[in-house]
Amino acid sequence: MSAESLPHPIEILLVEDNPGDVRLTRELLKESKFRNRLEAVDNGAEAIAYLRRQGKYREAVRPDLMLLDLNLPRMDGREVLAEIKRDPDLKRIPVVILTSSNADADVIKTYDLHANCYVTKPVGLEQFATVVRSIEDFWLAIVRLPPDGRDA
Repeated sequence: MSAESLPHPIEILLVEDNPGDVRLTRELLKESKFRNRLEAVDNGAEAIAYLRRQGKYREAVRPDLMLLDLNLPRMDGREVLAEIKRDPDLKRIPVVILTSSNADADVIKTYDLHANCYVTKPVGLEQFATVVRSIEDFWLAIVRLPPDGRDA
């Protein structure tokens, strides 16, 4: 279902350890034409706890979309992605890799782990804004996201 047809905001989980990138992504998505709610965690272990609703994330809402950096503390993004795609309860959550790595090996590895797409973060502010808006336009306006049971 596209974001326009949902009665609730699109839930987005951002897994990013750079506070500047978190702040900028949050600001850009606030300006979105689509209702969304962005939650952010700064390491891979927290991402898994959030997705499994463990500890302080007991009340967490299942994300409709996940933006995942690769180079994270405690558990890197590749490990997080592998864990998500192995888990029958989590594997349908679309995962967008959003990382500064431009290495072919990372692209290949994440697609082998069933990432839904791979986006290299640009360095410049305007280019980063363009990338986030493009992700928003594609994933929230064009793509039909899998149902999560909230509206069933």
